[in-house]
This record gives sequence, structure tokens and C-alpha cells, in this order.
Amino acid sequence: MIFTETKLSGAFIVEMQEFADERGFFALSWSESEFARHDLDARLVECNVSFNQKRGTLRGMHYQQAPHGQVKLVRCTRGAIFDVIVDLRPESRTFKQWFGTELTAENHLALYIPKDFAHGFQTLEDSSEVLYQMSDPYEPGAGAGVRWNDPAFAIEWPQDARIINARDAAYPDFEA
Repeated sequence: MIFTETKLSGAFIVEMQEFADERGFFALSWSESEFARHDLDARLVECNVSFNQKRGTLRGMHYQQAPHGQVKLVRCTRGAIFDVIVDLRPESRTFKQWFGTELTAENHLALYIPKDFAHGFQTLEDSSEVLYQMSDPYEPGAGAGVRWNDPAFAIEWPQDARIINARDAAYPDFEA
């Protein structure tokens, strides 16, 4: 596995090393010891799948408030998404900065997201499916979010067409 740190401190692109032959390929997609070797939280206690019918669907920007924060490992298993994270750690040198990357079923990349980061994505293809692996369980009542188009972050989304639910569209402006 290849770990490449993004411009946001503690967030990584995780690339599988594929061993290919005429049948296809084989690759390690998760290893507790590999993540621990890179000083990353290696606990995984929950997995979720998000299926999105239409291109342009925007989900996010979500996180769980302390003490229920979650590390996430996100991978697109069908279709393609533009995956976005925002550093919400006030003590971080990358506080309020965002990072986006394309995750596709073809590129097999994953994004490792530390606690206290908001996360969201926009689908780039119809019928896109996203797999989330989390370090801590979902805690009702701890869920929070920031608005996808909040000027405090100035995220540059790739598509103008958007399908978004009312909750995600109505988050107030971010205040540090």
C-alpha cells in the first residue's frame, strides 16, 4: 500500500499496490499493521455503503462532534465521485482548508480522513457507490455539518448540477 499525505495535515490518499496478470489483479486494500506503521488510527468498527442514482448528487459536508469523532477511510466501489474534506481542527496549520480528489471504481484510491474533518462528495457518474469504513460507531445526536458552499471554505465543486437534501443545503455559515 502506498500512503501519500494530502495538503491537509494527517489526511492521506491510500493507493493499493496491484499485482496483475492475465486474470486481472490482486491487491491489499486494508492492513491494520500498515496503517499503524504510518501512525494512522487503524481501528475499524463500522462500514457503510452509500448508493447514489444520479450524477451530480452532493452529500455532505458531515462529521461527528467530539467526543464521538470518526476516522474514515472512503473508497468509491462503483462509478466516480469528487471527494472533499475540510480541516475543522482549530489548532491545525491547515484549519478551514479543503482538499478534493477523484475517487473511482477504476483508480481504486481511498481517502483516509482524520477525526474533526468534515467530509462530503459529489457524484461524477450515475449509479455511484461509496464504501465508508469508520473508527467509531455512528452516534445519533453527535452528527453535525458545514454547508457545501460556505464561503469560509470556498470549495470548488466540479459540477454545477446538484442534487442535495434540505439538511445539507441549510447548514449555517461556519463560525470558528
